Amino acid sequence: MWNQVYNPFSNATLSTIAAALPVVTLLVLIASNKVKAHLAAIIALIVANLVAIYIFTLPAGMSIRATVLGAVTGFFPIGWIVLNVIFLYRLTVEKGAFETLQTTIGGVTTDRRLQLLLIAFAFGAFFEGASGFGTPVAVTGAILIGLGFSPLAASGLSLIANTAPVAYGALGTPIAGLASVTGIDPFLLGAMVGRQLPFFSLIVPFWLIWAFAGWKGMKDVWPAILVTGVSFAVPQFLISNFINPWIVDIGASLCSMACLIGFLQIWKPKVIWTSPALRSKDDSAKGRPAPKSSGRKPTTAQIWMALMPWIIVCCILLLWGTNWFKGQVNPWATWNYPVPDLHNMINKVAPIVAKPTPEGAVFSFTWLSYTGSGMLIAAIISGFLMGFSPVKIVTEYAKTIKICAYSLLTISAMLAIGTLTRLSGIDATLGLAFAATGVLYPFFGTLLGWLGVALTGSDTASNILFGNLQKITSEQLGLSPILMGAANSSGGVMGKMIDAQSIVVASTATNWFGHEGTILRFVFWHSIALACLVGLLVMAQAYIFTGMIVTP
Repeated sequence: MWNQVYNPFSNATLSTIAAALPVVTLLVLIASNKVKAHLAAIIALIVANLVAIYIFTLPAGMSIRATVLGAVTGFFPIGWIVLNVIFLYRLTVEKGAFETLQTTIGGVTTDRRLQLLLIAFAFGAFFEGASGFGTPVAVTGAILIGLGFSPLAASGLSLIANTAPVAYGALGTPIAGLASVTGIDPFLLGAMVGRQLPFFSLIVPFWLIWAFAGWKGMKDVWPAILVTGVSFAVPQFLISNFINPWIVDIGASLCSMACLIGFLQIWKPKVIWTSPALRSKDDSAKGRPAPKSSGRKPTTAQIWMALMPWIIVCCILLLWGTNWFKGQVNPWATWNYPVPDLHNMINKVAPIVAKPTPEGAVFSFTWLSYTGSGMLIAAIISGFLMGFSPVKIVTEYAKTIKICAYSLLTISAMLAIGTLTRLSGIDATLGLAFAATGVLYPFFGTLLGWLGVALTGSDTASNILFGNLQKITSEQLGLSPILMGAANSSGGVMGKMIDAQSIVVASTATNWFGHEGTILRFVFWHSIALACLVGLLVMAQAYIFTGMIVTP
């Protein structure tokens, strides 16, 4: 047995600095924009091992085993989801189904403000729920630029819109990552996030249109904005609290799109806003007819064919997310592997816990009930229905693996860091330091999640890096670890719009290369303001509206 050490230098300041080295290394390397994310993660992982072994005295064998366990857990289930979602997306692009979907959605209304609500917010949320990891910004940015939006509007507004859904992105991947490092039930974490983000699902659509068209432009279409926000926020709360955290974005986005499209059949704005630029001062442009697409209108059959893959995804994942399905398949489709010389061989000790508590280290390979497995089945079925041959499907899958290789490596390295810092007690040392913020911790803990996403580019990565720290610190301060774990994810979503990865994706999708600084300056203050609002909400939940906190 090895007992965790929280103050190896017998000096709180020096020990905290040492504990921060892996995370600081990762964030600095990524923030420099000179080191690729996967290389930064690998370098930080090496630093984490050196710190764990030579400063925190974790035996080298345990350190290596913890690293391997974290890397494997990073791929299953998290990387497995990403790989298979991107595979399905590539199949739809290859067959032209995605282009049909783009034309259909863009043709619902000619008003730019309403197009933003439908495409950047609602449709983007669907892609966030299905894939995440930059896909929504790439897809919505490309659609908006194709519809005639200015490059700054298409890129910047896609980033602002891609906030409220992020915590449930890629079929709940951030929640899964948070649960994996904290040991808290993902259903509890998902429910708590569902009691925070719906407020911002109401705010963000108004914020989005205000950023584009100004106060008056936003006020003129407030009924449509309200319908969009309410029809997303209510399902977001209900699904996260009463069903599961995996299909929240898919269900909420479909409801929002359906309600907005239906509402636009009975309501129209008095003036059609067709200006493609941000807050255009050209009033005549606001009332001119929007330019019509030169392409042919898709037939009903083509539209249904374009929707078919995503309908299949929804049906399969609704089944995969049920406890009934997991109960049926997991007894015979599960392999539990307690890591030798690591499982229950490390003790958490005081002041983190009242009495020595062993840390479990079991890799549970539930290969069939993984959400990614459901996605793969949906992709294969969709591929056959779209006319792909078996050979072509295998070929496209191989290409997808090649495309996603660096992303998968990054995810695995990130989770390896999170697992190692948890088992070595490094997170506990940082948590004890953060506990010094006392009564203000709910606010600053939320901003910690924002900073993590801003610098790593991923709510999942931020949750993995800081999730256990949030748990430890909250327990030290007598706060709910479920509340602060969720706050890390909810606060993190507002950092998504300013991370380097997302900004590069946005500039690439809109062919606006070399203007990343312009995009960053546009979204920066929106990001800070919204993150502070989340922090204030978490403060209120911690001390005033405590009945909102989920309990086990």
